[in-house]
Amino acid sequence: MAVPNDLYYAKTHEWLKIDENIATVGITDFAQNQLSDITFVELPDVGREVEAGDEVAVVESVKAASDIYSPVAGTIVEVNGDLEDSPDMINASPYDAGWLFKIELRKEEDVDNLMSAEEYSELCEEGGDEDEE
Repeated sequence: MAVPNDLYYAKTHEWLKIDENIATVGITDFAQNQLSDITFVELPDVGREVEAGDEVAVVESVKAASDIYSPVAGTIVEVNGDLEDSPDMINASPYDAGWLFKIELRKEEDVDNLMSAEEYSELCEEGGDEDEE
């Protein structure tokens, strides 16, 4: 299972990569592996304002549908339109070509609530269950 060290992770299995005040978001290698073959992705609307923890997208696979949550508050500024025709890019490249959306950060302190690669790896080793709030 790949867990890049330069990313932040949510307990709900999203990853976040920050470049200045724009964050790219996708689902982790662990999550795509659990879902298996991804067949459809419903992406958020560009311009949508979201809070950390808001449901913003849906990923469907041959096994199940899974809600995707925003790890941070902000405005959706871009979505990965390539996923509409090739949702399986998430399986093939969850940290690169398979990203889901980009968000302009509203509260930098939201990042403080996310996990490091080491913390996320430990969560996955414990079974990968997210904490219910």
